[in-house]
Parts: sequence; C-alpha cells; structure tokens
Amino acid sequence: MTRSETDTTRALRGLASGDPSVRLRVALAIGTTPDPGFVDPLVARCATEPDFSVREMLTWALTRHPPAVTVPRLVAALGSTGTRARSQALHTLSKIGDRRAWPAITRALLTDTDDEVARSAWRAAVALVPDGAESGLAEVLASQLGRGDRATQWSLSRALAALGEAGTPVLQTAGTDPDPRVRAHAVATQRLLRDPDAGFEFSIGEATRIVALGGTGGQG
Repeated sequence: MTRSETDTTRALRGLASGDPSVRLRVALAIGTTPDPGFVDPLVARCATEPDFSVREMLTWALTRHPPAVTVPRLVAALGSTGTRARSQALHTLSKIGDRRAWPAITRALLTDTDDEVARSAWRAAVALVPDGAESGLAEVLASQLGRGDRATQWSLSRALAALGEAGTPVLQTAGTDPDPRVRAHAVATQRLLRDPDAGFEFSIGEATRIVALGGTGGQG
C-alpha cells in the first residue's frame, strides 16, 4: 500500500518534530510499512538524531527496506564530515549485513579519531568481512590496541575475538609491544579468546598487573 501525499508530508514533518516520542512513532510507522521514498529522509535524520532510542528505531526502519536501496545511501553517508552520520551509517550497515558494503569499510574509518565512529566501524567490519579477508582486518584492528577508555577497548577486544583464529598472530605480536597499554590490551583480549566468559574488567585488570610485573600473559 502506498502512502498518500498528505501522509508522506505528515511523516516527513514528524521526523523533524522537536518531540522525540513523535519521531519514534513516525520511524516505527515508516518501518512497519516500508516505502523506498523514505530511505533518504531516514538516512538524513540518522545523521542528526540526538536521541538513542530514536536512532535505533531509524536503523530498524532502514533495515525493513531493500538493501539495494539502503546500502548505497548509507555508503554515501560514510563520507560525511559529521561523526554521527558516519557512526550511524556504519551501525545500520552492520545490522543490514549486506557484504556489498564491505569495500566501503576503509582503514580510515577503522582508525577514525572519533571513538564512536571507530567502534561502529569495528562492529560493521566483523559483520561484513568476506571469507579470506579476516587476517588483513585483524592487522588493522590490532593497530588500535591500547586506544581509548575501557568501553572503547572492550569494543575492540570483542571485534578481535569475533575474528577467531585470524586474530591470534596479531595479538601475540602486540603482546610484546613497547607500549604497556597495548601489551595489556592484547593480553586481555587473548584471555577473552581463551575464556569468552571472563569479564573484560577482570581481564584487563589482570593483564595490566601481568604487564607491570614484566610478563606477556602468553601460555607456556
């Protein structure tokens, strides 16, 4: 069923409402009855939406549309100068899971100076990486070890762990890095690979202690 011009105008006005509950309801309605004509407005709204719940609903609404329509628009948004636009486009691409977007997950995005963009890029990369490209991705991800706060480090560890054995060689190398933050992060991530049930806070705390004592945390 197609929307009337009046319904379309009302929906577009709703996406720009100052009330987040209105924006949430409109995004839900659009996703419930997908219409390719709303893909561009949804992507544009993602770039500026301040409310987390609304952003999640916008992403859901986009996943309800054909990837052939959404993926090119989201890939184009990756070139935006706005950090939220890049981050949310990456997040949505990870949810869509269409590997045609993989070439757009560049080293520049994976090493973006904005932590939220980088975290979104790591999640998208492990969701979209094609068979045979895991080792190359692991090398880029390993270059970010030691970066940021605990939330950022946890995101990176999860991404590396998701790559499985492809991440092992780079983590072993990083475990001997001159930078103690890099070493500790690598050791903590190796621990998570061996024991996925281990908490990250405990793992990074234990790894930091091991590194401080001059160890690498490797298995004998």
